[in-house]
Amino acid sequence: MILLANMLRALSVIVEMVNGLLTLYKYVLIAAALISWVNPDPYNPIVNFLHRVTEPLLRRIRRYMPDTGAVDLSPLVAFALIYLLQIVLLDTLYQYLFNASLSLRLR
Repeated sequence: MILLANMLRALSVIVEMVNGLLTLYKYVLIAAALISWVNPDPYNPIVNFLHRVTEPLLRRIRRYMPDTGAVDLSPLVAFALIYLLQIVLLDTLYQYLFNASLSLRLR
């Protein structure tokens, strides 16, 4: 039982790490959206990094969104999707795994 409890606890830590990485990606999305308001140098390493990291997700979202002209709402949609994923799936999964590991340890 203790082995299973430790495995469930390890899975809950992995879920917590994924949640932290998604939070970090949300900050990268915010930075990319703020930089897009100005005319950044495309050869700047920071701008290049932000573009390479965020563009694959934003391109997929833009494919399904209607054309809104000069306003790009895809970072907002990506932020909302990540937030929903964190709240609905990851927090629930973390609580379930953590509580199951505690209950198995107490037996």
